[in-house]
Amino acid sequence: MAVYALTGFSLVSLLSFGYLSWDWMKPSLVADVATDPMEKSLPPAFTRPPHIIFILTDDQGYHDVGYHGSDIHTPTLDRLAAEGVKLENYYIQPICTPSRSQLITGRYQIHTGLQHSIIRPRQPNCLPLDQVTLPQKLQEAGYSTHMVGKWHLGFYKKECLPTRRGFDTFLGSLTGNVDYYTYDNCDGPGVCGYDLHEGEDVAWDQSGKYSTFLYAQRVNKILASHSPKEPIFIYVAFQAVHTPLQSPKEYIYRYRPMGNVARRKYAAMVTCMDEAVKNITWALKKYGYYDNSVIVFSTDNGGQTFSGGSNWPLRGRKGTYWEGGVRGIGFVHSPLIKRKRRTSWALVHITDWYPTLVSLAKGNLSNVPGLDGYNVWPAISEGKESPRTEILHNIDPLYNHAKYGSLEDGFGIWNTAVQASIRVGEWKLLTGDPGYSDWIPPQTLTNFPGSWWNLERLTDGLRKSMWLFNITADPYERYDLSDQRPDVVRALLMRLVHYNRTAIPVRYPAENPRAHPDFNGGAWGPWASEDDAEEWEGGGEPLKSRNKKKKKCKICKLRSFFRKLNTRLMSNRI
Repeated sequence: MAVYALTGFSLVSLLSFGYLSWDWMKPSLVADVATDPMEKSLPPAFTRPPHIIFILTDDQGYHDVGYHGSDIHTPTLDRLAAEGVKLENYYIQPICTPSRSQLITGRYQIHTGLQHSIIRPRQPNCLPLDQVTLPQKLQEAGYSTHMVGKWHLGFYKKECLPTRRGFDTFLGSLTGNVDYYTYDNCDGPGVCGYDLHEGEDVAWDQSGKYSTFLYAQRVNKILASHSPKEPIFIYVAFQAVHTPLQSPKEYIYRYRPMGNVARRKYAAMVTCMDEAVKNITWALKKYGYYDNSVIVFSTDNGGQTFSGGSNWPLRGRKGTYWEGGVRGIGFVHSPLIKRKRRTSWALVHITDWYPTLVSLAKGNLSNVPGLDGYNVWPAISEGKESPRTEILHNIDPLYNHAKYGSLEDGFGIWNTAVQASIRVGEWKLLTGDPGYSDWIPPQTLTNFPGSWWNLERLTDGLRKSMWLFNITADPYERYDLSDQRPDVVRALLMRLVHYNRTAIPVRYPAENPRAHPDFNGGAWGPWASEDDAEEWEGGGEPLKSRNKKKKKCKICKLRSFFRKLNTRLMSNRI
């Protein structure tokens, strides 16, 4: 049995706080809200395709929403979830690009070549152009499609941009993280550029506006200028609450009693995002969309614990395949739901939104075979059983192999040194190095003895490369059953073998110096020509500059300095 080591706290003291009990799932937190009998009356059948608003937050931890018992105030999310359907068996991916690619394509990342890491700013890489995207399918169904926020699916050539992948309009950033006010992003020392785009142009004039507010205002503007008689899809991919930890000071002031500075700033960002969602919901009602709308809320991966996030009481954090990295916050709010005000334990994965939303839109899925997602609307709206019975969390052949893994340990079926994870029914298997494996209570206290993120740690996992958990009975992943149930291990390893046979080669090209913002007027953006792109996609060497060397922009750094200074003075932030 695992040996638990606590630093500064005893197991009994944590139990006294309720941290290790099952109380986090007690009725007062996540169970069904009492309903009036009239609430169970079924809404009329859809007379028109519904308006779809998909809200994706960045790095928001599982614990970081009010209805999961958080100390962070999220009244809007709490109300929308309580009046809709909470998804408490909902899974995402552990990092940014994989979740976004699976949402947009309905396919596991092993089927798009994006199974390793993220798409980095200087890589000649993007979401494969042969993939028919969710917004493209909705366009076919007659929808107006709009994206606001973070793309992070590649931009090295124009064909990769959101406006070329199914969105009629786009306002947001192309890279993984930017300053919330200046929109600058550095991909290493001296490799910095501006990253806010309007359509396919750089939105220099928007610098200085806090991104969470800017994006909510853009959604309001889109709704105000569109007719509610025509179906609309808006994908709102908030930058919040990814680092850097920045928020207007009035939100930070609310959390001044919090001793942990990172947690205080993070909490302010979450509450600010919650108010942005409130404003979007208000706009839906004001402009006549709400009664025929479906609002989906999802996080993109687990919270980053050393940046203020919390996934408690789940194990692990962002970037890991423990539950803290892949179990997400999710809910659906809509007047069209037949059985509202309840909690669903139906198994749902982020790939499921593609077929679910296209089906709601009365679109055609017959010409996109091989989807890994399922239509889960009957499970959400009517409480029916989910068609999904398993989830491939991932197989990453490039991730550092576990030191103690081997084919022999995998019964000759699977090399357990390879990072992989799968869930089948109530069982979850992990092989290789699943990532940081501790349990981290909410970071609301100051002066933890030692490092607060090392509060509790397993001491028997140093020489392991395979774990098995019954997630239904043990959602915290405390009891490894791989030795007791070799039959289940074998069965799940065979499923990994099955999926691995369907995987396509990993797309993870070398970075190219031509992507440097100095060669693009100081901004991140497409940099490869058509000839270059064809050479790389045809299997040639990574893109190399064959053109005459471009003169480096000598004023970029100076301009960036004054832009940052001006923005700080305008925003009066802390």
